[in-house]
Amino acid sequence: MKTAAIVNPTSGGGRAGREWASIAARLDDGVETHFTKAPGDATGIVRDRLARGVRRIVAVGGDGTVNEVINGFFEAGRAILGDAELAVIPIGTGGDFRRTLGISGIDDALALLQSGAPATPADAGHVAYRTRAGQTADRYFANLVSFGMGGEVAARAKNFFQVFGGKAAFMYSTVEVALAYRARKVALRVDDEDCGEHSILNVAVGNGRYHGGGMHVCPRAAIDDGAFDVTVIAGMPLPQLVRDMPVLYSGDIYRHPKTQRFQGRRIEAASEETVSIEVDGEPLGILPVTLDVLPAAFRLLRR
Repeated sequence: MKTAAIVNPTSGGGRAGREWASIAARLDDGVETHFTKAPGDATGIVRDRLARGVRRIVAVGGDGTVNEVINGFFEAGRAILGDAELAVIPIGTGGDFRRTLGISGIDDALALLQSGAPATPADAGHVAYRTRAGQTADRYFANLVSFGMGGEVAARAKNFFQVFGGKAAFMYSTVEVALAYRARKVALRVDDEDCGEHSILNVAVGNGRYHGGGMHVCPRAAIDDGAFDVTVIAGMPLPQLVRDMPVLYSGDIYRHPKTQRFQGRRIEAASEETVSIEVDGEPLGILPVTLDVLPAAFRLLRR
């Protein structure tokens, strides 16, 4: 199988660039290497390589790199090639998608690539949203979209705490945003059913299970079940948020009285207030938003 590695050399504080030569030496001969140079490069490189017969793409970087890569798999609302495969070598800040894949780190990812294990069908998501300039835009994702406090946190997640790991950086930005954040009123629809208006701290729409540097926000999500899991976290006072953060980061999030779960193939949300959106840890735009699942849209190498 023709394979191309898309490497973001700035991922992990430059770790991907520094360590790529030693990582590449452990891959099979014939794997192409393509370095990104600017935001958005990975999407264009993937589309070009798929058009030239490559069938396995290895995303080398963090969650943002994986998101750019997966956008190269899709165009005009559909997969460019249904048999194209994605593998991940995780070197980044958050590492949320690799948690859903069951990959513990670089060594585990390389072992999986070398094992000969087959890639299996996986769902993707399509999100249509409004830019801050008021234009409509869209994007694809494999992991998770959130709106509310998560969108604000994503905008501040690149901070000096990154040297201590992705979770520390996200925790710091979460507390920083929480000091001034107030709940927003959001109207929610799931599969054309009106689910009412919610006063939200954050809403996560998960194809994968994690965001925010390890927050297990959609613990029942499955990447191959043809549906999204939706977790609504209602507004709460800052002291309660700080006190209950361990629960909100755990797989027991639904035992918290301020959480609510929905499941569906199409999710719509709107608000009269400005509500920020993030996708895979990167700031995106603002509500309104519509999310559609693309069932079994590509193939994925995972545990």
